[in-house]
Amino acid sequence: MPADPATIPAAGLAPHRPDQAPLHPAKELWLSFCENRGALAGLIIIVIVALLAIFADFVAPHAPLEQYRDAFLTPPMWAEGGRSEFILGTDDVGRDILSRLIFGARYSLVIGCIVITISLSSGVLLGVLAGFFRGIAEELIMRLMDIMLSIPSLLLAIVIVAILGPGLLNAVVAVAITYLPHFTRIARAAVIGEMTKEYVTASRVSGAGRLRLMFATVLPNCMAPLIVLATLNFSNAILDAAALGFLGLGAQPPTPEWGTMLAKAREFVQSAWWVVTFPGLAVLITVLAFNLAGDGLRDALDPRLKR
Repeated sequence: MPADPATIPAAGLAPHRPDQAPLHPAKELWLSFCENRGALAGLIIIVIVALLAIFADFVAPHAPLEQYRDAFLTPPMWAEGGRSEFILGTDDVGRDILSRLIFGARYSLVIGCIVITISLSSGVLLGVLAGFFRGIAEELIMRLMDIMLSIPSLLLAIVIVAILGPGLLNAVVAVAITYLPHFTRIARAAVIGEMTKEYVTASRVSGAGRLRLMFATVLPNCMAPLIVLATLNFSNAILDAAALGFLGLGAQPPTPEWGTMLAKAREFVQSAWWVVTFPGLAVLITVLAFNLAGDGLRDALDPRLKR
């Protein structure tokens, strides 16, 4: 008797059992995400950095601002002249570099969270308005976004901070404004694509109001690309905030922020390599982890890329 074609598994896929319950969407997303080893490694690094930031008061061996007058520019403990109480060495005023890096993780993650929250919420609101109402409202919003996109993001952030004044809060606001056009354009495109679908027409015929259509019917179906963009831009926010700190426009000394630490370490590039190397590695590893996790999340959410 010939086999039923519906029961023959495709190449590389496990056979489907009729009595097997379908996977929950969240579990299916997690399994798809875990198939990407790079994304999983990035997620593990993000969790470690987040735990260090949360428990920095207990994990850091020293206070981030405490100065040891007998330990100026002490090398790492494994190098010649290093001391066991300063694992990664000290800076030019005797502060423990490892402790400052751990507390700096807290600043970097908070900066990323605030930047993404501001730019995502504002961009979604403007994008939904532009995609839903079209006409003059769409032209005004999108032309403003085009003007902002025509200016390099770091240059625009520098201009905004120059107007508002240097400081960590102003740097966060400046970076959030530079990411606003990206979220607005993605949200508008997603809304326009969803507005032509049958479920929107059915909701409209059933008497759903405008606000319900915008935020309860259409918006939830537009969140997948926005979540991916938010994950990828999280790393860019950390990088841009560090760049502003490096230029002296972000967090101000003695705040243990990675960009500010790099700015203070410029003059010791040749004489004390550890002062500039470890903050740079912290930025590099954290940004890379978020990029890897963002790529994996994009692949997991895109059905065309699922294996």
